Amino acid sequence: MNPPPESSSPATRIEHVNVTVSDSRSTAELLTRLFGWHIRWQGASLDGGHTVHVGADDSYVALYTPSAQPEAAANSDRLNGLQHIGLVVDDLEAIEQRVVAEGLGTHSHQTYDPGSRFYFDDPDGVEYEVVSYTWEGSY
Repeated sequence: MNPPPESSSPATRIEHVNVTVSDSRSTAELLTRLFGWHIRWQGASLDGGHTVHVGADDSYVALYTPSAQPEAAANSDRLNGLQHIGLVVDDLEAIEQRVVAEGLGTHSHQTYDPGSRFYFDDPDGVEYEVVSYTWEGSY
């Protein structure tokens, strides 16, 4: 196992995740309602498709809709093999209430050291893990 990086090393963080969805506009609207995000950019993209960047000022999810719907892989229920998108929130209960109000089911609730989490799937089957940590600070 490699030792942890020096504390003076710059932190690495995820800036964005790019996923294929059936309707980038409606998925972006859902995510703005659930998480209080905003649309950072939207427009024409690869092969006549449409992309929406939705998120916060320092990170986002790029939602890509191709001009023709792709066929799902025979051995996967996830587009592009994506397993889930993990999001850290301050108020887990409030976010879960929003998810349920949108008519989406939640599952796999767990409390563990140092936090709690649940999962939900959006209308395209993209799974989101929503987690809240109890420690002060961050990884």
